[in-house]
Amino acid sequence: MAEGLVVLALLVVDGVLTGAVALAFTPLYLGAVPAPLGVLLSVLVLPWLVLRAGEVDRRFAGAPIFAWFVTITVLGLFGPGDDALLTTTWQSLLLVVGGVLAGLWALRRVRDQPPDGTR
Repeated sequence: MAEGLVVLALLVVDGVLTGAVALAFTPLYLGAVPAPLGVLLSVLVLPWLVLRAGEVDRRFAGAPIFAWFVTITVLGLFGPGDDALLTTTWQSLLLVVGGVLAGLWALRRVRDQPPDGTR
C-alpha cells in the first residue's frame, strides 16, 4: 500500500513537471514558424501518467491531470516575476485544450476498465 502511494505521488510530481516544461516550450519558434513542443509533450505524456495512476489506484487516476492543470494555471497566469507565460495565442489555447482532452481520454479508458483490470 505504501509503495502505491509513493508511485502515485511521483506521478503527480511528474504531472507538475510536465506542466512546467510544457508551458516553457509552448511559445517556441523554429525560425519564423511556431513549434509548440509543449503541446506535443503534454499530449503524449499526460495519458501515460493517467493510465499508470489508474493502475495504482483507480480513484486517483485523475491526479496527474489535476496537478498538470493547476501548474499550467498558476505558472501561466502568475508566473515568475508576475510574468504571464500563458499568453493569448493559439499555442496557449492548444496547450490547455490538448492537454486536458488527452488526459480526459486516458481517464475515460481507466474508468471504463472493469474493476479487476481485465478486458
